[in-house]
Amino acid sequence: MRQRSDPGTRRSGATLAQTTEMLREIRRIEIQTSRLVNQHLAGSYQSVFKGQGIAFSEVRAYTPGDDVRAIDWNVTARTGEPHVKLFTEERELTVMLLVDMSSSLDLGTRDYDKRGLVARLAATFAFSAIFNNDRVGLIGFTDRVEVFVPPRSGRKHVLAVISRVLSHEPEHRGTKPAAGLEYLSRLAVRHSVAILISDFVDAIPSGRRRRLGRKGRGKADTEPFERALKIARRRHDLIPIRVEDPVELELPALGLVALEDLELLELGGDHFIDLNPRRVARYRERVARERERFDKLMRKLRLEHLDIRCGTNWQRPLVNFFARRARRMRR
Repeated sequence: MRQRSDPGTRRSGATLAQTTEMLREIRRIEIQTSRLVNQHLAGSYQSVFKGQGIAFSEVRAYTPGDDVRAIDWNVTARTGEPHVKLFTEERELTVMLLVDMSSSLDLGTRDYDKRGLVARLAATFAFSAIFNNDRVGLIGFTDRVEVFVPPRSGRKHVLAVISRVLSHEPEHRGTKPAAGLEYLSRLAVRHSVAILISDFVDAIPSGRRRRLGRKGRGKADTEPFERALKIARRRHDLIPIRVEDPVELELPALGLVALEDLELLELGGDHFIDLNPRRVARYRERVARERERFDKLMRKLRLEHLDIRCGTNWQRPLVNFFARRARRMRR
């Protein structure tokens, strides 16, 4: 007689298998990114990313020979005796990872999906940071912030961050990078390196909204994403990284296909669409316009960004980025 297995046991076995595979993936990412950091990035990280230089420490009574420019006039006036400010070099830096955790990251047709690529990119910056004894924090967003991990240092902390990126199940639909940037601006975090990783799908609406100015004249409204970028770049070293899959850019003419709703379509159940050549051409034009809007905004704000695609050598753009930054710092 064949014994029937308990559903609870089957679920427990599936959960165990998923956990085991997750741990293996985290270990693979650690080995891969640690090797990249040790071989190519560790030497240039400190010269590429710097703290604010000096931080206020204390005041003490003035002694002959002190620089008069360091006199604290408020304390001097209050005590009636001259005092000078003392400063210490600020070495510790905070790296904040602003990571898109929306469902669209589950798309993948080459090697691994976008979520796996995002985890590798985040891990590379995180391991670079802890190699230099800096702290790493995580802000995970969809169309709102769903995950916040306060900045800390240490290998176990970085592995926990990678695990959150890989395992988080999004609670909301959509992608809104401005939500992550606005959350960062509200944190009591001084100057940091802010790594914004997303596919930036629909981050910049195609239409231009307008509002009335003081004298009734029409004035272009600043989009939330652009406004959030401007605020963040004034306070932090902001680095946007756009992650894409080739099928998003060059959708093939496959004819009648079934779609799986990853994020915003809200189709419900099975849905079929005819990917004929004309429809595919329109799709490619729309994607090209969307990418151009993003590139134009980056140029306008003078933000150097990275484009990394699934199935390509994702390590090379990072190495080139560090090299370019290092050359600029030496000028």
